[in-house]
Amino acid sequence: MHRLGSSIVRHSKLYLFSFVGLILLSSIWGFQAFGNLKGGGYDNPNSDSALVTEILQNEFGEDPAEVIVLVDLPSEASEIGPNQVPVHFDLVQELSDEFAEVDGVKQVLNYYTLGMPPSLVSEDGKLIYVLVDLENDANQSEIVTQLVDQYTGDFQGAQIHFAGFRAVTKAINNTIESDLIRAETIAVPIVLLLLILVFGSVTAASLPLMVGGLAIVGSFFVIWVASGITDVSIFALNLVTGLGLGLGIDYSLLVVNRYREERAAGNPVPEAVANTVASAGKTVVFSGLTVAVVMLSMAFFPQYFLQSFALAGFAVVSIAVIGAIVALPATLNLLGDRVNSLKVGRGDLAPKERGGWEKIARFTMRRPLPVLFVALLFLASLFSLSSQVSFGQVDDRVLPKDSPAQVASNLLRDRFAGRESSPIEILVQGDSTAIADYVAELELLPDVVRVSVVPQEEQTEWTRLAVISDIEPRSPAGYDQIVEIRSLESDLDRVLVGGSAAYYTDSQQGIENALPVATVWIFVSTLVLLFLFTGSILLPIKAIVLNILSLGATLGLVSWIFQNGYLQEFIGEYSVTGTIDTSSVVMIGVVAFGLSMDYELFLLSRIKEQHDAGANTVNSVAYGLQRSGRIITAAAFILAVTFGAFASSGVSIMKMLGLGIAIAILLDATIVRALLVPALMRLFGSANWWAPKWLRNLYEKAGLSH
Repeated sequence: MHRLGSSIVRHSKLYLFSFVGLILLSSIWGFQAFGNLKGGGYDNPNSDSALVTEILQNEFGEDPAEVIVLVDLPSEASEIGPNQVPVHFDLVQELSDEFAEVDGVKQVLNYYTLGMPPSLVSEDGKLIYVLVDLENDANQSEIVTQLVDQYTGDFQGAQIHFAGFRAVTKAINNTIESDLIRAETIAVPIVLLLLILVFGSVTAASLPLMVGGLAIVGSFFVIWVASGITDVSIFALNLVTGLGLGLGIDYSLLVVNRYREERAAGNPVPEAVANTVASAGKTVVFSGLTVAVVMLSMAFFPQYFLQSFALAGFAVVSIAVIGAIVALPATLNLLGDRVNSLKVGRGDLAPKERGGWEKIARFTMRRPLPVLFVALLFLASLFSLSSQVSFGQVDDRVLPKDSPAQVASNLLRDRFAGRESSPIEILVQGDSTAIADYVAELELLPDVVRVSVVPQEEQTEWTRLAVISDIEPRSPAGYDQIVEIRSLESDLDRVLVGGSAAYYTDSQQGIENALPVATVWIFVSTLVLLFLFTGSILLPIKAIVLNILSLGATLGLVSWIFQNGYLQEFIGEYSVTGTIDTSSVVMIGVVAFGLSMDYELFLLSRIKEQHDAGANTVNSVAYGLQRSGRIITAAAFILAVTFGAFASSGVSIMKMLGLGIAIAILLDATIVRALLVPALMRLFGSANWWAPKWLRNLYEKAGLSH
């Protein structure tokens, strides 16, 4: 790393302008990514439910209705006029005809043209369906926007509402895009103010924002490229923004602070920059590698919602690392001591050898067992809040309560018998007797409203059954019902179960199946990287165990808040479903684990530095916490502000993601780093640095100790 630092000193302008130039050039395409991103991605494409949808499309020629339009009539839909025609027939038909004239609309069906089936009218008889199918090659997002904007509200005395997958997805996308701007508007000024307070200089405070901003813009380009190849979730934008700004600040704090120490020690600017890259730069590289490989664990899950985070996380971390070890040192070399210009207060230009963090460390190490007991008891009490955790999946209720898409979806729930808009689709193969027996078994199941054999014109070996249930499809109860249906014994040759409830069940099972693999990936890669950094076996194991404890506490708080609807007076109203989204919990866990390792490396780098110089465990830990405690706390607080700003979002899972990650970061930087790490390292003593002889020799021969 010292060689890289020396090269940066000699060619600062080349390194800086090349990096910035490439990022700015990529922005030409990067900002086009916004229009390519999608709002779904929670389902498992390698499942029976996905196969059912494929068969319905290919063999039955049926696509699910892209848009469900609910027409709230002034009187009952079945009311007949003097001419023996339903009173509202002309109104509904005129609305349907107008929909059909829109470019990209494939077909429009309504309650009357379908023969007035009971399934398409509400229990009070006033709310009916109009189903709109869109052409596959059409710009469906634009069509939905056009229909919603033009027709929501009054139409000849009837009230028009839009529901269905496309309407909900469009509403989520629009809300997130506007919320992202609001979150940045909230976070950036606060972060800049905090950076000025930390550095005591406007110039120095602007450097972390530069690194973070460039990482964000560069990651947009990666997302744009990926979105042309595969589906990418719109939620990836939030991760890029939060991580880009947060890690840019984390790494910049480490680098700039180390540079100031080098200058305070009397080293000239070129030597200070080279030494900074060699020391802090190594920490940044290992930290970035650790966070990046942890982010990649989400690629093991089948849902592209999580795969998008793996891509976005890896991209933004990689670019933030390059910016921190290349562009930032080049800037410091060009600025010299002018990095401290535009002073506002004292800042921390030369950290003291002794101070508050050292006192905390020594206090903790004098009483390691009591501190350990109290800290673990606190984390355990928070984890106990998750005893009643219940997992669900994203649906329209993540939107603000007054969102037209959620209002329409609530009409479906409240005024129709059963879940008419989301039947359980079952495809079977077998003789007529076996099918009849199977239908009879289905009708006996609890919460099943009815089972019908769907007429079909196409020649196919499949028979299609539609099961209407009273259960919310994307819920634990819906999961249990699908498991029960799939466990039914029959004489059929083959049974495939699909529909919304089955999509949810298969998604949950996909996460359950991938979780062990992702966990092993995280643990093994973290153990390897932390060993390569420290030369110790015990320290990586300790780091993983402590991270698990803080994540458990975070899960407890998050489930307690969002399952019960707490804190709405502070973070805004949201719909309480009694569940929390499984995919979002996975993401919170992965991101928080990666960021916790970030701070672990910050602390261990300073502890190891003193230990390698010959200090004992107590003095090494005290020195390390004194040198890094302020940086870790400042970085954690700023990162918590960055992610916490997402709690202002109108989309409830963004509230949960932002608040959950912020909670995890603050717990880790305070309880774990300030109390548990010093206490455990004091108890372990010299064993902290133990490794088998053959691994120690490998570590020394590879030159990783320098």
